[in-house]
Amino acid sequence: MKNTVTLMKKEMKIYFISPIAYVVAAVFLAVVDYLFSSQIYFYSSMSAQMMRFQGNLPQLNIHQAVFRPTFMNASVILMLISPILTMRLFAEEKKAKTTELLMTSPLSITEIILGKFLAAWFVYLLLLACTLHLPLLVSTFADVPIRPLLASYLGLALMGAVFISLGLFASSLTENQIVAAVVSFGILIGLWLIGAMIQSDDTSAFATVLNYLSMIDHLDNLIKGLINTRDLMYFFTMTLVGLFMTHRVVESQRWK
Repeated sequence: MKNTVTLMKKEMKIYFISPIAYVVAAVFLAVVDYLFSSQIYFYSSMSAQMMRFQGNLPQLNIHQAVFRPTFMNASVILMLISPILTMRLFAEEKKAKTTELLMTSPLSITEIILGKFLAAWFVYLLLLACTLHLPLLVSTFADVPIRPLLASYLGLALMGAVFISLGLFASSLTENQIVAAVVSFGILIGLWLIGAMIQSDDTSAFATVLNYLSMIDHLDNLIKGLINTRDLMYFFTMTLVGLFMTHRVVESQRWK
């Protein structure tokens, strides 16, 4: 575990020494804040219209009206950002010809993969934490339901673990960072849209499998505030799949 933490710290320093983390954070927050302000404006306009017709302030669910669409939009942005966070993790090592040095170090393959994974996921979680000002801002003029808010952040954090593990796998396949980012994005968009391939009335076993693999349904349940083991196991399993495939690729390259 000590070796994993040491490598994690080293990778995190690389993120913050370079401008990558700062540029990504600035763009992410600018877009999310804009989308959030749009939802607030829509929520305010809808409240004013309903008050005009009904004569009193309506009881609107602020989580469903504001936070749910904001978080779903943020998840798409995070899907675009995650390949940028992971593209260099193994690809840069290969291009710089430091893979052999890393593989002959005292670190095991598992420690190397976990160290890189945790570093990228920690940066991802920092990006997510930067959005906490949104519910704090809303709480100054409205009651913010805590349970669905916590479930939403849990869902986005677990989604990030899947994104990072699959991005790590893509980075292990090539020494070209751009190729790694494109492959990673292709995998993620496939998981995101796979549910669209299924017709609503299709109850076949194949449709059931595809429906389970669709990430957007599992994430939406958590953003609604519904926490169940089926969705949690999905994110946990997909993260392990990404890490396992990365391990197999790195292990196969170790003996070349």
